[in-house]
Amino acid sequence: MKSIDELRQEIDQIDDNILELLNKRAKCVIEIGKIKQSQNKPLYVPSREKAIYERLKSINKGPFPNESLKSVFREIISASLSLEEVQKIAYLGPEGTFTHLAGIKHFGLSAKLLASRSIPEVFEDVEKKRCDYGIIPIENSLEGVVNHTLDMFMNSNLKICGEVYLEVSHHLMNKTGKLEDVKRIYSHPHAIAQCRKWLLREAGNVPIIEVESTAKAAEIASKDETAAAIASEMSEIVYGLKIVSKSIEDFTNNYTRFLIIGNFEPEITGNDKTSLVFSVTHRAGSLYQALKSFAENGINMTKIESRPSKMKAWEYVFYVDIDGHYKDNRIKESIDKFSKEVSFFKILGSYPKGEK
Repeated sequence: MKSIDELRQEIDQIDDNILELLNKRAKCVIEIGKIKQSQNKPLYVPSREKAIYERLKSINKGPFPNESLKSVFREIISASLSLEEVQKIAYLGPEGTFTHLAGIKHFGLSAKLLASRSIPEVFEDVEKKRCDYGIIPIENSLEGVVNHTLDMFMNSNLKICGEVYLEVSHHLMNKTGKLEDVKRIYSHPHAIAQCRKWLLREAGNVPIIEVESTAKAAEIASKDETAAAIASEMSEIVYGLKIVSKSIEDFTNNYTRFLIIGNFEPEITGNDKTSLVFSVTHRAGSLYQALKSFAENGINMTKIESRPSKMKAWEYVFYVDIDGHYKDNRIKESIDKFSKEVSFFKILGSYPKGEK
């Protein structure tokens, strides 16, 4: 067997090789960036990023785990993109929200994440090109859809460029880390609802106060020793809090889905999703006739939501997700048939599916 010192020397040599290859890779990225800029093409290409991850996972023989492999290359890609141009990403703030975490997960630490005060402001930051992309919550596996996000797409020309799934775990935290010091608990309504059983059992007499975000709750708790927040683990770091109790959510497998929005249409990856919005006329079977074209072409519809159109009383619009890219022949054929059965429709984007 080799000694520890011999193995460490071997690791040092490997690290030297990795560093040399990283710089070699970075030079290639810079050259690609110059070509993209001359052709007015976007620097961030979700389909290419996904292809990199999939190829590496397919050839990885271990023991280095695939999930960690993705984390490493996410930061390599993020740092490489920053050599071309630092990507500015608007997210629903403040700092320390789950949306902030999702932005870091998707774009890496080298991107510049900028907190916006509301979902409309995220759209505005991207529409006015103050930011390259935006990230916004769209639905939670327990609490359902974020209606405000759906409504924003009706009047925006931005496209959905990607999606991110983030497992949500809520922690009760305050300045002391002691439950007996907690006189009030603050959090977002969704977080409170997801921790209802724990709160009734462990803090049944403590007033629960709703605020606009889990990060806002953490900010309040950071300034008041009698207050506690239900928030993400990142809030513990950002706001200098101590965890009173970890993972107090009532159910495991709680995920929130986030959308990446921008002025960009990703290419086909072979594992895509298309989102669209439409409305139908007030006649019997109109919704069935509209959706029949997808069934006839064997296209899987993974989501449907209805919302008041806000244009006319008792008129609704429907938001639908289907498997596939709108440039696929089967999808194009279905949408051609579908468009004849609806009074209005709009493709919100075709983009690589996120990993759960």
